[in-house]
Amino acid sequence: MATATPAAPAGRPSRARSLARREAITAYLFIAPYLIVAAVFTVGLLVYAFGISFTSLTASFAAANARFVGIDNYLRAMTDADFLAALGNAFWYFVIVSFFQTIGAILLAVTLNAKLQGMRVYRTLLYSPSVASSIVMSLIFLWLYLPTGFINYLLGTDIPWLTTPDRIFAPLWGAVGLGGVPAFLQGPSVAWASIMVLSIFTTIPTFMVMFLTALQDVPGFVYEAAAIDGATGPKAFWYITLPLLRPVIALVVILGTIGTFQVFDQVAILTKGGPLKTTLTPAFLIYQKTLGTGTQAEAGFAAAMAFILAFVIVAITLVQRRMIEQD
Repeated sequence: MATATPAAPAGRPSRARSLARREAITAYLFIAPYLIVAAVFTVGLLVYAFGISFTSLTASFAAANARFVGIDNYLRAMTDADFLAALGNAFWYFVIVSFFQTIGAILLAVTLNAKLQGMRVYRTLLYSPSVASSIVMSLIFLWLYLPTGFINYLLGTDIPWLTTPDRIFAPLWGAVGLGGVPAFLQGPSVAWASIMVLSIFTTIPTFMVMFLTALQDVPGFVYEAAAIDGATGPKAFWYITLPLLRPVIALVVILGTIGTFQVFDQVAILTKGGPLKTTLTPAFLIYQKTLGTGTQAEAGFAAAMAFILAFVIVAITLVQRRMIEQD
């Protein structure tokens, strides 16, 4: 004779829902401070900046005098000589710094992944440049780049590295009889290249740690199986290590791209955008236009430049991700 299963008490589902509701409320209360801060200082400011990008606002405290100008600020930014020069400088910075910091971080991580005695000491020493703030490292390189600094002492020269506007690729164009090419195609200036060296030196250790972590997660039997097929040394690196590092490479390249287009600290401390605006960056120009530092305050115009810069960064990162992650 079959026996019926006793039915659950009628109040149990309601008690479960009530408990789940209380847990959800408690969780939201814990994260409420972050949500409030993010809503006010991130989402709220983005909406405000996007709104004023369509106005003639000169400064944040003069909002009452602002008028709606439509897309005039965006059209003006597209033809503004300073903004175009800053984007050109940022492009060279992105190409050179992203390439060398990624390659350098991979090679350094592969080297430090070797099981040798005292390797932890070397890892700590090589990571130390990333521990210091960008301001401290900029001041250190400012002293190194002085005409009487350590770099000129080693080279036996007196080159004013941070005040030389000469383009580094101009001699190459002149050697082939094309010395009259546009300044943008002549490459970055000596001053801009000097700041690139600073950025590469300070960012390689950070990305090295990411690659080193990824390398330590690669199982050893993969290399053992590859060695049986004759893939050792450079072949193992090219056909085994790099493909397995592809997700980390994508992350490093995207983070590096965002950082290179937003460079500010080094320029503000070392060159202020000079000489001859060859180290002017979009972030530093937006800062000047917003606050009126050395120029008239044009907060609306600066907001438009900021959103154009954001669009450029997003477009480049999407292309990079598609290229890196494709088969």
